[in-house]
Amino acid sequence: MTQISPVIWWVRRDLRLADNPALHAAVSSGRPVIAVFIYDSLVEGLGAAPRWRLGLGLEEFARNLERIGARLILRKGDAVEVLRDLVRQTGASAVWWGRQYDPTQVERDKAVKQALRDNGTEARSFPGHLLFEPWQVQTGQGKFYQVYSPFWRAVKDLDVAPHLAAPDQIHPPETWPASDTLADWGMGRAMNRGAAVVLPHLRIGEDAARARLDRFIASTIAHYKEKRDFLDQDACSGLSENLTYGEISPVALWHAGRHALDAGNPGAEHFLKELVWREFAYHLVFHTPHITHSNWRDGWDRFPWGNGDSADVLRWKQGRTGIDVVDAAMREMYVTGRMHNRARMLVASYLTKHMLVHWRVGLDWFAQCLVDWDPAANAMGWQWVAGSGPDAAPYFRIFNPDTQAQKFDSHQRYRKAWIAELSRTPPPTATSFFEACPRAWGLSPNDTRPAPLVDLATGRNRALDAYQHNKNS
Repeated sequence: MTQISPVIWWVRRDLRLADNPALHAAVSSGRPVIAVFIYDSLVEGLGAAPRWRLGLGLEEFARNLERIGARLILRKGDAVEVLRDLVRQTGASAVWWGRQYDPTQVERDKAVKQALRDNGTEARSFPGHLLFEPWQVQTGQGKFYQVYSPFWRAVKDLDVAPHLAAPDQIHPPETWPASDTLADWGMGRAMNRGAAVVLPHLRIGEDAARARLDRFIASTIAHYKEKRDFLDQDACSGLSENLTYGEISPVALWHAGRHALDAGNPGAEHFLKELVWREFAYHLVFHTPHITHSNWRDGWDRFPWGNGDSADVLRWKQGRTGIDVVDAAMREMYVTGRMHNRARMLVASYLTKHMLVHWRVGLDWFAQCLVDWDPAANAMGWQWVAGSGPDAAPYFRIFNPDTQAQKFDSHQRYRKAWIAELSRTPPPTATSFFEACPRAWGLSPNDTRPAPLVDLATGRNRALDAYQHNKNS
């Protein structure tokens, strides 16, 4: 009975068939495999955009499973109870899944593993979401890394897991368990009218992710280092969307980047460094989980940041600060579900330094609005800019958004692409913002551009005074 009992593969953020260690092990066992996704409280707690995008990814992944004779079983409820129930229904003797590393998922997974084992069910977790397990990369003193540069030097020459081919077929169970219907979950309900605007900008599923990587390697990576910061150029891979849901693995990106580097491609090393920056974020989230919700550095709890309940913060959210590059970036997010990485730094710096608003306000808003939201990257990015995080830019290094715009959007193409009020005949990208943003905001392309919310020089001086006072105290 044990030899033919199914393996339940608990699908999470690994919506792919290739380079999937948990799936590969289950298929290699020769046993029937039942793939299940659980809509639990952690999924329920996702922001509007990432929950909607996850639902789209699940829909595409279910189709991929059907092509090889399998199904994606959908269940809603507490993960422990759902998995126990499936074990009883199917006679499965094992539940396997791919690891996650942020504190809420670690806590849940420990409870699930213990409960299953207490019932005599084999429970195993596998790598796959990262290149290197956080506990495997250590300093010479056996500690975790707290600075990126030595972390990069420590991992850049390490062996990375080999490519795992997608299975041609998955052995089905004798009887498939019942499944919920994805549409009944309403995962995109909170997106309201914004969903129709954002959808054309997405690249959903494993095939789309692989095509995106191939295009980037073939036509873009050569100039990645020198062009990636320019806001008006399509110089980035766009793969953060697919990495977030595991539609492509970091292993696939690493091997593609290494191959390009070995072929003499000048931009490949910087691409690999950016991939390792993601690793570093998860390394820190695993070892110092408070980074996701509290100041990472000591001494920052006294800093006089304001909260998010103000008219000024609403204007920041609306893309109406009066600082063109900041407003363009916020509007790009509402139209595409993503934001250029350089622009993310600028809007974060303006909020936390010029406006003196707590980084958690921005972190929570990004978690609502970004389709490529990632718990580690989001926390690391906001604290890095704010100055409270590891390996952070010093607080006194304050981005000037105007000079940044002059440098990285010298012809105003980025700003005009997203701000309708800057043009007599604005492009569809700019007018789409008014179709995507909440109706309650009452915004129109005929609105007059507001004066700057905070004068840049005044905001900078106020931030420096606050920093010095906090340091002295």
